[in-house]
Amino acid sequence: MPKKLFTEKEIEILSNNPYVKSISSKGVTYTDEFKRIFIAQNENGKLPRQIFEENGFNIEVIGIVRVQRAASRWRTAYKKSGVLGLRDTRSDNSGRPTQKELSLEEKNARLEAQNQLLRAENELLKKLGHDGKGDEEKRVKVSAEQRFLLIRSVIEKYLLKNMVSFLCEIAGVSRSGFYNYFSSQAQERRERREEKDLILKENILNAFHFKRRKKGAHQIKMTLEGQFRITYNLKRIRRIMRKYKIVCPIRRTNPYQKMLKATQEHTILPNLLNREFKQAIPGKVLLTDITYLYYDNRQKAYLSTIKDSSTNEILAYNVSSRMTLDLATDTLVKLTKNKRVKFAEGAFIHSDQGVHYTSPTFQKHVKKLGLGQSMSRRGNCWDNAPLESFFGHFKDEAYIKPCHTIEELKKEIRSYMTYYNNFRYQWNLKKMTPVQYRNHLLQVA
Repeated sequence: MPKKLFTEKEIEILSNNPYVKSISSKGVTYTDEFKRIFIAQNENGKLPRQIFEENGFNIEVIGIVRVQRAASRWRTAYKKSGVLGLRDTRSDNSGRPTQKELSLEEKNARLEAQNQLLRAENELLKKLGHDGKGDEEKRVKVSAEQRFLLIRSVIEKYLLKNMVSFLCEIAGVSRSGFYNYFSSQAQERRERREEKDLILKENILNAFHFKRRKKGAHQIKMTLEGQFRITYNLKRIRRIMRKYKIVCPIRRTNPYQKMLKATQEHTILPNLLNREFKQAIPGKVLLTDITYLYYDNRQKAYLSTIKDSSTNEILAYNVSSRMTLDLATDTLVKLTKNKRVKFAEGAFIHSDQGVHYTSPTFQKHVKKLGLGQSMSRRGNCWDNAPLESFFGHFKDEAYIKPCHTIEELKKEIRSYMTYYNNFRYQWNLKKMTPVQYRNHLLQVA
């Protein structure tokens, strides 16, 4: 459309021409008679400007651009449909819908359609587990796709085909988007995407169930790369997990976990570690701690472990049904039997201030191994955070509760330790397993 706008005086001049059907500040609508005159004279060799001037139009007022565009438009219509193509088939001159007053029946029909859509939306929110109460941030949002399906279900159920535009407006979606969503091309695209997503789902589930250990998105990504030579980004993995409800175990943090109190006759040693967990030297810093395990209808067992702080590898562990001093000292014995363990210069073992580790018996065993000893500050579990983190993941991923006997429990723990050291990839170990990362550090040393 030309940028030139008609002034009130120009509108008055043009409206007096008998060949002008209507006029506004933005454009002119010509009569069908003038269009036929134009085509007849134009075919006899007259130029558009000459025809307009001979029929009482001032070219300076109309503008040569409007004349040329009208001429091109009429010639195209005449060539395609003859004289019928020159007719103005619009219901009014502006081409805009009439703003008529709705009848009482039409108003009632619209209100009923709106009520039906709101009922359908409420039913959907209930299925999504949302009752409509609470803060706005916590409310479930209905996606455009779900709104399209709601509108169609209401239309089909209550026979409201003539209410599409109104229902789309109420639902806050576009009418064109509604029709496009149900077009054959869009459905084909969704089918193709669904086929691709099913392949992604199968691969992700293979990693999710690898070694019978459930995993989160980071673990799945690293397992896919390390075991299946498949690379997916985290956004894609999380989208597929949400879509198909693949839920990983969630470990809830417990920063206030209680520590055992040391007795007066036991010796408390200083904190040599100071949370410097990653020293990139295998066998330099060893972490040890004890956790409880519930299995077979609340039977209780205890797990003592020793972990390499630099590689996250579990070097030794011990399981017992009793919380005795032997639980910790036997773990040290198993550490000496592990032929893969080689202590670095200045190596020491770090623990909390529990009675097992402040015991003179335990401290003598540590000295016999040629190790130093370090302890966390009282009541501060963060000073031994890597081992606390391991226990949390272990309880989420290992199948502890289904075990019926202590022997079954030991078998499951042995299986998990093998999986953890050799197959459980870790993000902060350059996406390697603990054993791979230990070999990596030894190679670059």
